[in-house]
Amino acid sequence: MKYYVRLGGRTLEVHVEGSRVAVDGVPAEAHCAAVPGTPLYHLLLAGESWTVAVQMLEGGAPGAAAGGGSRWALGAVGERIEAAVVDERTWQIQALTAKPPGPPTGGVVRAPMPGLVVRIEVEEGQRVDAGAGLVVVEAMKMENELRAPHGGVVTRIHVGVGEAVEKGAVLVTLASAEPSS
Repeated sequence: MKYYVRLGGRTLEVHVEGSRVAVDGVPAEAHCAAVPGTPLYHLLLAGESWTVAVQMLEGGAPGAAAGGGSRWALGAVGERIEAAVVDERTWQIQALTAKPPGPPTGGVVRAPMPGLVVRIEVEEGQRVDAGAGLVVVEAMKMENELRAPHGGVVTRIHVGVGEAVEKGAVLVTLASAEPSS
């Protein structure tokens, strides 16, 4: 199974097959065992022994496959680091739906891929914060919640539940929220 692990500003590609692991193409033997009754794991990696404290921040459970994605806080030798882990399928979907860098698109939220609108989570005139869910589109048998790129007011909803949309179709228009006085 292939995973992508983001540590700080760096992303590592990790292949896991049983006890065989390759990190960015470099193979290593790895064994991991939970220390019962504690948040600790004993990790034997490439012949080195580590005790790692593991705290789930969201999305998974220690020792389980990462599934769609999860965030963890890891502690070892007095250091704490946060790690975000996604499986290959989620990584590919995120790459397809990621907003390209550059100037804002004026508050227009578009369909990242063809799909079916299954839920509209806002109403026209509603104030939303950055990251708030707007519309859920089903594509490739997965529901994708499209979120507000910035805070604002929903000025127009261009689609309805049950409507098929093409890639790039305008779904929602947001106006920047006026600061309150």
